[in-house]
Amino acid sequence: MQDRIQKITDTLDTNKAESIEVFDLRDKNYFVDYAVIASSLGQKHTTALLDHLKNELKPQEHFNNVDESGDWVVVDLGDILIHIMTPEYRVKYDMETFLGELGSH
Repeated sequence: MQDRIQKITDTLDTNKAESIEVFDLRDKNYFVDYAVIASSLGQKHTTALLDHLKNELKPQEHFNNVDESGDWVVVDLGDILIHIMTPEYRVKYDMETFLGELGSH
C-alpha cells in the first residue's frame, strides 16, 4: 500500500502539484483507506495532473471512477481517493479539516 501511495505522491510532485497531503483513514470508519489531496495551479493543470496519474498508474491501478469539474478532480481507486483541486476550491471545501476530524468524535 505504501508503494502505491508513494507512486501517487511522486507523480503529483514531479508534475508540479502543490501541498500534497496523505490521510490514513484505515481506523476512521471511512469508505476508503487513504485519501490524497493536492493543489493544482489552475483548471488546465488539474486536468493535466489527472492525465499524468492515468499514464503513470495504469495498468497497475484500476480507476473505478473519475469525477472531473475543472476545478476539482476526484479519482476513486477503490481503497484510495485522490482529490486534485485548484487552490480556490481547496480553501473553499477544506477537505483537510473534514478528513482530519474523522473519527475524532
